[in-house]
Amino acid sequence: MKAIRRFTVRPVLPEPLRPLSDLARNLRWSWHTETQQLFRAADPEGWRPADADPVRLLGAVSAGRLAELAADRHFLHRLTEVSKDLRAYLDGPRWYQDQLAEGTELPAAVAYFSPEFGVTAALPQYSGGLGILAGDHLKAASDLGVPLVGVGLLYRHGYFRQSLSHDGWQQEHYPVLDPNELPLTLLREADGTPSRVMLALPGGRSLYAAVWEAQVGRVPLLLLDSDVEENAPGERDVTDRLYGGGSDHRLLQEMLLGIGGVRAVRTYCRLTGRPAPEVFHTNEGHAGFLGLERVRELTETGLGFEAALETVRAGAVFTTHTPVPAGMDRFERQLVARHFGDDGELPGVDVERILALGTETSPGGEPGLFNMAVMGLRLAQRANGVSTLHGAVSRGMFSGLWPGFDPAEVPITSVTNGVHAPTWVAPEVLRLGSGKRGTGRAENAPAGAEAGDGCGHGDRGQAVRPGTDRRQDTLTAVPDREIWDLRRGLREQLVTEVRERLHASWRGRGAGAAELGWIDGVLDPDVLTIGFARRVPSYKRLTLMLHDRDRLRALLLHPTHPVQIVVAGKAHPADDGGKRLIQELVRFADDPRVRHRIVFLPDYGMGMARKLYPGCDVWLNNPLRPLEACGTSGMKAALNGCLNLSVRDGWWDEWYEADFGWAIPTADGSATDEERRDELEAGALYALLEDRVAPRFYDRDADGLPERWIEMVRSTLVTLGPKVLADRMVREYVERLYAPAALARRALTPAAARELADWKARIHAAWPQVAVDHVEATPDAVVSGSAELGSTLALRVRVALGGLDPDDVEVQAVAGRVDSGDAIAEARTVPLKPVGGHDLEDRLLYEGPLALDRTGPYGYTVRVLPSHPLLASGAELGLVAVPGEAAGDADGDTGVFLR
Repeated sequence: MKAIRRFTVRPVLPEPLRPLSDLARNLRWSWHTETQQLFRAADPEGWRPADADPVRLLGAVSAGRLAELAADRHFLHRLTEVSKDLRAYLDGPRWYQDQLAEGTELPAAVAYFSPEFGVTAALPQYSGGLGILAGDHLKAASDLGVPLVGVGLLYRHGYFRQSLSHDGWQQEHYPVLDPNELPLTLLREADGTPSRVMLALPGGRSLYAAVWEAQVGRVPLLLLDSDVEENAPGERDVTDRLYGGGSDHRLLQEMLLGIGGVRAVRTYCRLTGRPAPEVFHTNEGHAGFLGLERVRELTETGLGFEAALETVRAGAVFTTHTPVPAGMDRFERQLVARHFGDDGELPGVDVERILALGTETSPGGEPGLFNMAVMGLRLAQRANGVSTLHGAVSRGMFSGLWPGFDPAEVPITSVTNGVHAPTWVAPEVLRLGSGKRGTGRAENAPAGAEAGDGCGHGDRGQAVRPGTDRRQDTLTAVPDREIWDLRRGLREQLVTEVRERLHASWRGRGAGAAELGWIDGVLDPDVLTIGFARRVPSYKRLTLMLHDRDRLRALLLHPTHPVQIVVAGKAHPADDGGKRLIQELVRFADDPRVRHRIVFLPDYGMGMARKLYPGCDVWLNNPLRPLEACGTSGMKAALNGCLNLSVRDGWWDEWYEADFGWAIPTADGSATDEERRDELEAGALYALLEDRVAPRFYDRDADGLPERWIEMVRSTLVTLGPKVLADRMVREYVERLYAPAALARRALTPAAARELADWKARIHAAWPQVAVDHVEATPDAVVSGSAELGSTLALRVRVALGGLDPDDVEVQAVAGRVDSGDAIAEARTVPLKPVGGHDLEDRLLYEGPLALDRTGPYGYTVRVLPSHPLLASGAELGLVAVPGEAAGDADGDTGVFLR
């Protein structure tokens, strides 16, 4: 029979063990070795590091065992010490507090919104890299003391669990998650009743959500849950699963995340007394509606829509992870319109104004669609990509929103992602060389970083700069034998893990125990091991390694230089193309000739990943460049001494060095045919493995050590390790984005916001009349087409301002090398100054010097930009006036050559 009501019976801990509950419900345990060891000691049989969950463990420990622990003086002493350590971690000042003490102006709080968070396998609310990055962001913010509040949704089915059918087809399973059995606490009002946020839906309906809190070290993570009794069945399912359902379902999820998320933050701050966020960070476009909710809040205080919009933009940061337009969330305009206005959310706000924020105005855009990323950019004064290359790709992709500007000037910067070392680095790697130091907590220090609780900082969260770190010096002195023995030990652990998982997978596919004896010979701890694990969209090319199967078999079965490959990954449930790729790989790996050398492991997640990264010698990544925004899995591998073998895409494009691994040559500039491109790049991959990677691994000295390989491992740990840390990433967000956003938001008092909105309206109205009428330069020698290096041109420019004041604009000379089409590259700008008043034609004269500091083909032009102290960049409004072609030809203002 089926129960009519479900509830959770919680264990009652003996009084001496009560601190275990606090330790279990703060997710710091997921990256804190001593806390994990304490729970393992509480129940050694019930604790498995791969899927450890202290909350479940405490619920399963017998009363007899709890009584034993309550009388165990040694255990209680350890419990006391670990509890004190947590309290010191939560209450003590860290890097952020030290910055404030030194007088740095920083935001009182930051709200960080993401559709998924990968904090621990015990809280399965993630699907891939976006969620893992968000989880690492929270952890690093906690380690650094950044006053951040995370906001997401609580998916009752999480993301799917993956298994394989007998013929290798992906099967999805959606376990039901009970929040009461997770490391979560329900947010309650002062009278004990559960807090609720509510959204208005069309037709007089309402969408209610409870708010659950996960404590991630010092950072609260608020998760909204629509599975509450106040909702009708359809509304209860809004947060049923991650990335599921159709457009209407996804729109409701994103409205709840953005609009409901802001309301959840307001409720949380009201109940806890924590400072309200000054900066709102949108991690990808899914949460973009949060800006509209903040506009609504301000309009209710009497601020007009445009002034409220300026205020919201000033304190907003938008991060895009998408390298292609097809990857953005887009909805039919009619669907969005139906959910807003007087019959839905944001009553009193003109629906057309809302729709305009998400309209694709770029050339080739679809005006009938509402684009969440476009709205995110328009609602945020500061935006970034997640690697240097991805920043450039994003500027090009969104350049149509800033017409008249070259992509390089589009106001989208980049902050390269990082990973949280204490989460991802094997304890054995953390301890590497620690015996020679004698001090410090090596089990918490990432390779290449100072000992301490976090990513590359010490006990106070002090950032450690590469080249000044004691641990780097220690790693440099570690004997080759110690490094090699460590690598072999980690490889051996991976072999054991793979065999266990492969056995379970084959049993799930219907194989009997008597058929599976061969699994005991799968993989070899002395063979070069390559890892490939990620989501399975087509651009990541899971099956590129299968392009020439005979050549791959030869690599796997080489008599003296064999390789073995461990593959894992999930395809989206609706992506049959991705599922076919998995099936193709699985069928190859099922071949009895090679199945001891290549395996596919289903149900890739955080638990599996923490074994894969340390146990592999080489991490393979072969996306179609430049479609990998960042690709942090290779960073996690590198922190464990695993070498990267990757296409130069994402983070590898900016930090690749031959000391850290190998770059797979790409054919993106020469081969437009996809099959031909795959053929060329697969051939390059095979050649690298055959000629360079495998020979270096097996090239041993008299002591049996691969000396050159070990030096690459050492360089990866010492030099690359500090670059890929999440604390470096979060520090960059604080210093380059959060702090400027907070200052901009503080500057926008209601009066200043109204003035700025009025000024922008005046600029937009007058801009069609703004023009560059005449440009001349002296000496006249430039007319002949050449000038001497080191000389200076005196520019005189006549500008029509269309009724604007000189203070409303900046007139610039833009100069640099030119190509055959006279396009300026590596441009530098020189401001020109107004001289005198208006002439008889109401034109204003500007002058200024232009130093000729480069040789070769050189050119310049002149432009007019809006200028205001509260703009983050001159390109912010997307308005620019430049000379017409006729004026340029007449005055010779381009194509000046230097000798």
